[in-house]
Amino acid sequence: MADLSLPSDSLFLGFDSSTQSLKATVLDSSLNIVTTELVHFDTELPHYKTKDGVYRDPAVNGRIVSPTLMWVEALDLILHKLSAANFDFKKVIAVSGSGQQHGSVYWRNGSSQILKSLDPNSSLKDQLQKAFSFEESPIWMDSSTTVQCREIESAVGGGMVLSEITGSRAYERYTGPQIRKRFTTEADLYASTERISLVSSFMASLLIGDYASIDETDGAGMNLMDIKKRCWSKDALQATATGLEEKLGKLAPAYATAGSISQYFVHRYGFAKNCVVVQWSGDNPNSLAGLTLSTPGDLAISLGTSDTARLLIPVELFLLFQKQTTCVLTI
Repeated sequence: MADLSLPSDSLFLGFDSSTQSLKATVLDSSLNIVTTELVHFDTELPHYKTKDGVYRDPAVNGRIVSPTLMWVEALDLILHKLSAANFDFKKVIAVSGSGQQHGSVYWRNGSSQILKSLDPNSSLKDQLQKAFSFEESPIWMDSSTTVQCREIESAVGGGMVLSEITGSRAYERYTGPQIRKRFTTEADLYASTERISLVSSFMASLLIGDYASIDETDGAGMNLMDIKKRCWSKDALQATATGLEEKLGKLAPAYATAGSISQYFVHRYGFAKNCVVVQWSGDNPNSLAGLTLSTPGDLAISLGTSDTARLLIPVELFLLFQKQTTCVLTI
């Protein structure tokens, strides 16, 4: 049998791409914290002129977005900070992370080739400036898509039908309604979009130098996935936008490997060539894993930029709950 033991000095690098900051945490093989770094968007990337990491549009009620390029620059900056502190990237054997849920990124046609041919002598920001069909990413705080929510629900036969398929009625912050808004109001830009990522798969894409899949747990919060079959729902996709399945790519299990670290990071920062990037997921699913909630009845409450409660229940009870009440659990 092959020896699967890890070198004693192996390190694991994890990221948290949140609304207001990007945080990096390095763990050793015993899961002790070795070091951390933080990039606070408002103060360390002030040229984007965000407040709390976002733009609030006074002309459009409920429209809240973030500049996509800010997240790109933050990744280079946080790795530069680690490098300046003489961190040894060669010891990192795996990288993963969590991203704020529901936020979406729109890659312009041809961006896949840009990702695959990044020059380590130039910054990510400089090379990806024209990689996005929409320069601003709608995030979980956006509530400007009420019309699109009702359109999607109507197209599939009602809100309860949508909840039976995707686990939730259509909510403004969810990615499906956000995509439909762009499809119906900015059709030319939508047509020029090659791939749509969540924040989690977007950050993983930067790291592997290719489009990373959306993982199933984060995909469950989009109003687009059949949560029973763990695949894209044809009905939900059709109700949202044309050509959407190709733009979303395939779903992947949360534990899958997204790919190896891009040569960009190998040459620019000294990562080992065999360092793997494990699927990123949303912050809420990842907090469930981090808190090791595993038994039905376990409850976690998070008080932060948004307040959330997470309760584990058997799937059978969830499905029964859907059928017998007018309320549904949201993901």
